[in-house]
Amino acid sequence: MMQTADGSPGTILHFERMALFDGQGLRTVVFLKGCPLKCRWCSTPSSQKFKPELGYDPERCTGCAACAAACPHDAIQINANGRPVITDPERCRLCFTCVGVCPSHARRRYGQYVTADQVIHEFEKDDIFYFHSGGGVTLSGGEPLLQLDFVKQILAGCRRRGFHTAIETSGFVPWPHFAETLPLLDAILIDIKMMDAVDHERLTGKSNVAILENILRIDRQENPVDLFIRIPLVPGINASAQNLQATVDFCRKLKKLKALHLLPYHRLGVETYRFLNQPYALDDLPGADLQWVEETADWIRKMGIRVQVGG
Repeated sequence: MMQTADGSPGTILHFERMALFDGQGLRTVVFLKGCPLKCRWCSTPSSQKFKPELGYDPERCTGCAACAAACPHDAIQINANGRPVITDPERCRLCFTCVGVCPSHARRRYGQYVTADQVIHEFEKDDIFYFHSGGGVTLSGGEPLLQLDFVKQILAGCRRRGFHTAIETSGFVPWPHFAETLPLLDAILIDIKMMDAVDHERLTGKSNVAILENILRIDRQENPVDLFIRIPLVPGINASAQNLQATVDFCRKLKKLKALHLLPYHRLGVETYRFLNQPYALDDLPGADLQWVEETADWIRKMGIRVQVGG
């Protein structure tokens, strides 16, 4: 697990401003890199590894050789036919000089090292929107709680500034990671992807036993944190009535639960898989039908659970 000492940088993907589905009000979200799960439907494969990554799409590449000429480490070669470009991982130092000179945007940077103060400075730019909308800041991922010290620095700085703080988590982290951050949080958004432990491991690479136990422990704590359960609704994967009923039955026991969020499956990350030269496990699965998602939400609402669609 990657952790940072006080003042040392963490690894992030990017910021998203004016977000509406990552907590109350208008929010600024920072996405951190590194995740312990490998969900088959993951829409951000660029968030799975901790370190920054270089992406390359041979379909966009024109073979102009600008990247090879600019590379200070002689890490890039051009094939005889001009395509594809080959990057030697032994020579590449991830300086990303090639990204800036590529005229066809065939090369892409995923991730950067930043300090907690730099993240907080970005949050401060949107302070006025938090004030007027009742919003705040959200740390997402990947799995932000794997960069525990970095996250604690950010949250502590946000607390001092009076920002509403939230975190989006897979839940698959050791309990002390939650215990150390709960006093700094106003809201936790945590995924339940599948209730059956065997199916969860088959679809994500890990069992859900620790995740469900963490949720129950959060619910037992005295910290006045709002709890939101999120379900990535993937047709044919975890959207069966049996799984959703089991999830609702589990959620009914949670005293801190404010709402259940349904996140319709989409295919917005397919291009990123191509840039990272990774296969996409659900390549033939279309995005979720929004009318079906709303009908599913209404079905759950009839069981007495508040439901929000989106994200």
